[in-house]
Amino acid sequence: MQFPESWLREFCNPSLSTRQLADTLTMAGLEVEDLRPVAPPFSHIVVGEIKEAVQHPNADRLRVCQVDVGQGALLNIVCGAPNARVGIKVPCALVGAELPPGEDGKPFSIKLGKLRGVESQGMLCSARELKLSEDHGGLLELSPDAPIGKNIREVLNLDDTLFTLKLTPNLAHCLSVYGVAREVAALTGAPLKTPAIAPVAAKLSDVQPVKISAPDLCGRFSGRIVRNVNTKAATPQWMVDRLARCGQRSVTALVDISNYVMFELGRPSHIFDLDKIHGTLDVRWGKAGEQLKLLNGNTVTVDGEVGVIADDRQVESLAGIMGGDATAVSDDTRHVYVEAAFWWPKAIAGRSRRYNFATDAGHRFERGVDPELTVEHIERITQLIVDICGTPDTACGPVDDHRVKMPVAQPVTLRVERAAKVIGMPVTQAQCVDVFRRLGLPATQAEGQVTVTPPLYHFDLQLEEDLIEEVARLVGYEQLPHTPPLAPVVPTLRTESQRSPFAVRRLLAALGYQETINYSFVDERWEHELAGNPKPIKLLNPIASQMGVMRSSLLGSLLQVLKFNLDRKAERVRVFELGRVFLRDASVPDSHRSVAGFAQPMRVAGLAAGGVHSLQWGAKERAVDFFDVKADVEALLAPLQAAFEAAEHPALHPGRCARVLLGGKAIGFVGELHPRWRQGYELSATPVLFELALDAVLARQVPALREISRFQAVERDLAVIVAESVTHAALMQAIASAPTAGLLRNAVLFDVYRAKPGQPAGGLAEGEKSLAVRLTLNSDEATLTEEQIEGAVQAVLGTLQAQVGARLRA
Repeated sequence: MQFPESWLREFCNPSLSTRQLADTLTMAGLEVEDLRPVAPPFSHIVVGEIKEAVQHPNADRLRVCQVDVGQGALLNIVCGAPNARVGIKVPCALVGAELPPGEDGKPFSIKLGKLRGVESQGMLCSARELKLSEDHGGLLELSPDAPIGKNIREVLNLDDTLFTLKLTPNLAHCLSVYGVAREVAALTGAPLKTPAIAPVAAKLSDVQPVKISAPDLCGRFSGRIVRNVNTKAATPQWMVDRLARCGQRSVTALVDISNYVMFELGRPSHIFDLDKIHGTLDVRWGKAGEQLKLLNGNTVTVDGEVGVIADDRQVESLAGIMGGDATAVSDDTRHVYVEAAFWWPKAIAGRSRRYNFATDAGHRFERGVDPELTVEHIERITQLIVDICGTPDTACGPVDDHRVKMPVAQPVTLRVERAAKVIGMPVTQAQCVDVFRRLGLPATQAEGQVTVTPPLYHFDLQLEEDLIEEVARLVGYEQLPHTPPLAPVVPTLRTESQRSPFAVRRLLAALGYQETINYSFVDERWEHELAGNPKPIKLLNPIASQMGVMRSSLLGSLLQVLKFNLDRKAERVRVFELGRVFLRDASVPDSHRSVAGFAQPMRVAGLAAGGVHSLQWGAKERAVDFFDVKADVEALLAPLQAAFEAAEHPALHPGRCARVLLGGKAIGFVGELHPRWRQGYELSATPVLFELALDAVLARQVPALREISRFQAVERDLAVIVAESVTHAALMQAIASAPTAGLLRNAVLFDVYRAKPGQPAGGLAEGEKSLAVRLTLNSDEATLTEEQIEGAVQAVLGTLQAQVGARLRA
């Protein structure tokens, strides 16, 4: 909402500067979004009257004007404006004047000069040259009563400031200059000047018949007939200027009067051409298929959920939003019907958005407009019509007021103790009562309580919390004490055997993954399908229906990210997340870092889909598979050696899923997404995922000094035949457990051989395979002898035979 400061100060003029006033409003919840001057700085520009205007002797489009600026002698000024004529008063820039800066940012100085050989002693200005508007069609014509020689800034009140407020929906009573002034008076204690609205005497008995068929749409409808008005009358310049400074252009006198009262007092109204109304006006809900051409030129179709004002023939107006074209006033209008009504906010809310437009009237009515003052506002409109559009024959009928369903104010009780607790600082009952007195809210007191019966224009006061907010606003948010948090702060120091979460993030980024951050609130479906969690932790007040439970796994969030990117034609996706999950655990106690009954461990999860490599030419293109992501997990855990065993997980492929073990303890899973979920989530690529406990990933071995052997290491290759079911992990575990007296330093599998089906060869039977392993042996004490080497090799063979049923391949 935009308005000039000067208009506000007519109702309430506190002894505050413009900036202080803006800060006071902002701290009270009426955010001042913008402050800007009505006009940019300029100087030495006064009111001048053209006394003579003759053709320039050397130019067809120029005129030589004699201008009176109150200095005694007339000024000779050359002007090219098409409307330069004798008798008009215009802004005149004297020699030495500075006009507003141009595109180069520098002020434009007026100097004595010659134009086509004729001396010019100043410059006559247009509105555009003064940066008052974009109109450059000619000179800015001033009011005939503007005093000659007076500073133009004083004449046009250009040393004014435009306030732009960003109001929240609960501040409907501030959607007018008077409403804001009422708040300023309460905040500053400055006196409030209530506009005196004198009733206009009725000279006629004419009344427009009105019927309210929908009390749930309109609670009060007031109207008045005014006959013999001059609709061609010009809107006074003061009203045009005020409307312009509220962001509203002038249309016609009657429309301007209606808009002016809306900005002044906050009530939208409508003026009908009385001769175009057929019979009785019926305030009702629309009927399916009814159409209405609006004042903006749009034709809309209404239904039973949109309120209308109709006569005996057709729909004439969209209730509380916009009038219809059929009854619009025009230059031929002689008799008008002025309407002001109370529309229930719920009956207006959202209706204009159905038709893809918004109006000032709808904006106000859907938030709530005072139902008590419809008659007074009609009197104000009537007086302005008589003053501006009146003729000797102008006559008014009585105000016809229909009250069918008025809102009833409900008392609201504030507990002083609770107010102090919510606000966060001590407040007394006397302070609360004083706040309500300043706001004009009738209040009664009891022990520790204040009961307020809010006036009907305060649609925002319905709960105790609403009254607490009023107390906080008026006492002043800046009075809140700066209280440091009292929660226990227990520093947690990372031990040397742990790396930081940032190191994990950096390592995953080096592996080609990008970090994502997702909500901890997820779809309950994810928990059932992807986490196998039949009883997730539900939120009491979720921010969205699809975010109703706390996640117990990070996999659903990553799949959502994958889906988002695949839908946007991303061919290769690698993402990870470090985040907290939420599990039910009765063993968790209540402490400063935990909530009883709920475990909140940190996990790290990753997802890879698409090609193994980005677009390149050095290797054959292939899709990422289980072993690629398994290698990433091993790199993430290095230098610790992880073991992998076949397992099942609700989200993963039953034959391509492994449990990750570290030191014999399960820390997570890695595997390909289950085909059922790939199809269910409509994924064009098959992702491979992993999820690990972050504590296990952060663990690392503390570096320890170890002497490097000075003696030559020995390598021996063994080829053993084992059953097809023997895994690499089982083989390596057996070799590591062999009693080699500490001589075995490393073992690497370097070959796997299988016979062709139906053609046994190399001593392999059906269902067997050959594994070749290179053993590295060494001693820190002396060079190994053949006996020591042979003994260690035989110990490995014996262990393999005992544990995995291996035999030496011939």
